[in-house]
Amino acid sequence: MQNQTSSLANQMKHRDREMVPRFLVVAMFSLMAASVALVGYARLTDMELTGVAPDSPVINERLITLAGARSEGFAVLTEDGTQIAHSKEAKNGFIDVIAVSIGRERLVNGITTNEPLRLVRRENGHVAVIDPATDWKIELVGYGVDNVAAFARLID
Repeated sequence: MQNQTSSLANQMKHRDREMVPRFLVVAMFSLMAASVALVGYARLTDMELTGVAPDSPVINERLITLAGARSEGFAVLTEDGTQIAHSKEAKNGFIDVIAVSIGRERLVNGITTNEPLRLVRRENGHVAVIDPATDWKIELVGYGVDNVAAFARLID
């Protein structure tokens, strides 16, 4: 019985040591180091950003304010205070995500007021939310049809 237990323990020790082969660990850390080196080089030499879409001219704009809290949802208000949407309505949950992101950015920048946001439609068809108080902007591209539509229908 002692022999079987000892043999099983040796097998387990050997198997655990081999679960991730050494060459994969070395390859993973090499890839990570190469990525950091490339990004560092690009930043130090001020290489032009190549993966950033150019700004397209604004063709339509609306000032909105997001009021509320994550627990009860956020209302989207126009300049005169009229509610045009609420994040708890069907397919409007993405409004919560944007409101929380803007709130976090304003907290980081020490802004305590609830300044209006610019909701814009660009010439290329994209919709963006811009916070003039922090210069934060998010181009609503690639977030899914329903998420982009939650804001797109507010400007159309």
